[in-house]
Amino acid sequence: MFRKVLIANRGEIAVRIIRACQELGIGTVAVYSDVDRNALHVRLADEAYHIGPPPSRDSYLRIDKLIDVARKSGADAIHPGYGFLAEREDFAQACADAGIVFIGPSPTSIAKMGDKAVARATVQKAGVPVVPGTEGEADLSDDDLLRLAPKIGFPLLIKASAGGGGKGQREVHSLEEMPALLKSARREAESAFGDGSVYLEKLVENARHIEFQILGDHHGNIIHLGERECSLQRRRQKLVEEAPSPALTPELRAKMGEMAVRAAQAVNYVNAGTIEFLLDKNGNFYFMEMNTRLQVEHPVTERVTGVDIVKEQIRIARGRKLRYRQEDIQINGWAIECRINAEDPFANFMPSTGKITRIHFPTGPGVRVESGVYEGYEITPYYDSLIAKLIAWGDTRAEALLRMRRALNEFRIMGVKTNVPFHQQLFRSTRFQAGQFDTRFVEDRFMLEEEDPGYSEVAALVATMIAHQQGRQAAEHIERAEVGGISPWRWGLRRW
Repeated sequence: MFRKVLIANRGEIAVRIIRACQELGIGTVAVYSDVDRNALHVRLADEAYHIGPPPSRDSYLRIDKLIDVARKSGADAIHPGYGFLAEREDFAQACADAGIVFIGPSPTSIAKMGDKAVARATVQKAGVPVVPGTEGEADLSDDDLLRLAPKIGFPLLIKASAGGGGKGQREVHSLEEMPALLKSARREAESAFGDGSVYLEKLVENARHIEFQILGDHHGNIIHLGERECSLQRRRQKLVEEAPSPALTPELRAKMGEMAVRAAQAVNYVNAGTIEFLLDKNGNFYFMEMNTRLQVEHPVTERVTGVDIVKEQIRIARGRKLRYRQEDIQINGWAIECRINAEDPFANFMPSTGKITRIHFPTGPGVRVESGVYEGYEITPYYDSLIAKLIAWGDTRAEALLRMRRALNEFRIMGVKTNVPFHQQLFRSTRFQAGQFDTRFVEDRFMLEEEDPGYSEVAALVATMIAHQQGRQAAEHIERAEVGGISPWRWGLRRW
C-alpha cells in the first residue's frame, strides 16, 4: 500500500479522497492556493503545501509545482480527483517520469479517450454504437465540416474534441448559422482546453444522458457498477443524478453495461472511468464520450452498490486485482444526488460569493453530505460554485425522493445564495417524480417560480433571533453555574 498520497485538487473531492486515505492508513498531502489557505482539505490533511496565487493556471494547473511538492513531501502517489489535471495525459506522464504513481488511467488511455473524435473511432471499431457524425481521427477544417454537415443532417452538434462539460459545444439547426457557431465553438474550446479542434455529431432529440461507472485493474479485469441517470442538466451542466435510471429495463441495462465494458476494453482501461451514452425515446443508445476520471456523481453508485470507488482506485493503482466480479455487483435500492451550488436561481443562476455565516447540513436515515465548506468559509470567484453534494438513499425511488425533499428542507445556509430553492421546486414537479424527463427538461419544460417577496428578509430575521436566543441560553447557563460555585461541566452532570 502507498505510504503517502498527494491530492492534486481542492474542495469537497479533496476532502473525500483524504478521508478514504485515512481509512486505509495512508498519509495525505494537501496543496492550496492563497485563497484556500484555510480550506477544509488543508485542515484535514497530514501535510499541506502552498502552490501559488488563486487563479488555477498559476496553482492547481501547475504540473511542475505539484511534482515538486510530491518530491518534497515524499508522496509516492498522486490522486487528481476530477477537474483541473484529472484528464491530462501530460500530467499522468509527468508523474510516471518522476517515479510517482498516478491514481488513474495510463497516459495512453487518457489520450485516446480524451480526444472525443479519436474515442468515437476507437469504440466504433470495437462494435460500440456511436451517434452519427464526422468519423475518423483527423482534425477537420471549417470547410470540411461545412461540406459534411448536410450529409449528417440537421439539427446537429459542434463538439470540442479535447474536452467535455459542454465547453466548445454548439447546437446547429441550419447551414447558414453554422460558420459563426464554428468560430465561437473553436474559441471556447481553445480557451478551455488549449485545443480548438471540433467535430460534428447528430443531435439526438428528446434523449436521456445515461452513464456507466467502470472499474478496471492491471490484470485485464474490467467491470461496470451499473448506470447513473444524468439527464437533468442546465446549459449542459448536471444538476441532479440518480442510480439506477428510471428509464432502463434489466435487459437494456445488461446490454448497455456490456457495451460500456467493451468500450473500456478497447483502450485496455485501468482504474475508474465513466462511459457516457445518449438514450433515445425508442430505446436506442449511442456512445457519447468517456470520462477518464472519477465523476462528481460517484456517491450515488457507491450507495446502491456498496463499493467505495475511491478506495478501489487506490487499490487498483497499487497493483491489486479487483475484489469484485461482474456477478458480485447488485443494485440495492435507489440513490439521488443534488449539487448544491453557490448561485442565485432567481437571477439566472448568477454565481454568489461571500462568507458563509451559518450552515446546517441535513442528517437522518439515508442522507449523506459531501462538502468542503464550514461556517466562516469564504466562497470566492476563482473556482466552481459547488458547496456540497447532497445524497439521499431509499429502498425505492419514491422513498429516495421523499428523503431528498426532507433533506432539502433541512438544509440551511446563510451568507451566500444557493440553488436549494430550485431543487425544492424540481422535486415537487410531477413529471420529475414520474421519471418523465430528458436532457432538455430543465431548460424547456420546467418553470422556476419566483421567490416570495420578502422571504429573504424574513429568513434573515428568524435566523438572527434564533442565534440571539441560543447565545442568551448559553450565557444564562454559564452564569447559573458560576453562581453556584461549580464549573459548567459539573453543573451539566449534576442536572443529569
